[in-house]
Amino acid sequence: MSSQSRENQLKICEIFHSLQGEARDAGKPTVFIRLTGCPLRCVYCDSEYAFYAGDWMHIDAIMEKTVAYGTRYVCVTGGEPLAQKRCHTLLTRLCDAGFEVSLETSGAIDVSRVDQRVSRVLDIKTPDSGEMERNLYENLGVLTQQDQIKFVVCSRQDYEWTLAQIRLWELEQKFEILISPAWGQQDATELAGWVLQDRLAVRVQLQLHKILWGDVPGK
Repeated sequence: MSSQSRENQLKICEIFHSLQGEARDAGKPTVFIRLTGCPLRCVYCDSEYAFYAGDWMHIDAIMEKTVAYGTRYVCVTGGEPLAQKRCHTLLTRLCDAGFEVSLETSGAIDVSRVDQRVSRVLDIKTPDSGEMERNLYENLGVLTQQDQIKFVVCSRQDYEWTLAQIRLWELEQKFEILISPAWGQQDATELAGWVLQDRLAVRVQLQLHKILWGDVPGK
């Protein structure tokens, strides 16, 4: 397919209806639009199939399929959705249509151009993710209180690093902070104990979709 024929198209891995498993809207019925492609390779990634798999879809077709589910919440995710430049157009179209939109992004790409009506869930990469050096800390300067910052913790080392970042950037005073145990790597009860011990003003979150359905794509 030529670049000209891809105008107003995005490569889509999948579009599906499920419960939001994480972040502020956990538990709410949500349409997930998963874009293909990601420049990162985090060790705990649970959507490797999105690196390459997918089909080109016109934004109008994406909107039509999303509207058909009859749900007000939409999450644009990946992979890394911002790796496709037309993602910005999709986000704005979704907002214009009246959806409440969240964006799950790695934080390795500039988020300043994202429509301000979108709730950006920025995943700051920890040392054990293998992609800590990709963190674009300039993003912290453009986030607002409607956005969320996420840390996935794989170990005690990751937790200590996360704690240091929260205090260095004074994140508790500025944003809603989400801390998740890496699935199959960090014990959730242990992580909860550390958070309580340190009196952190954060939200410990589990991956609800995995608790309900296991590690199944499209859930």
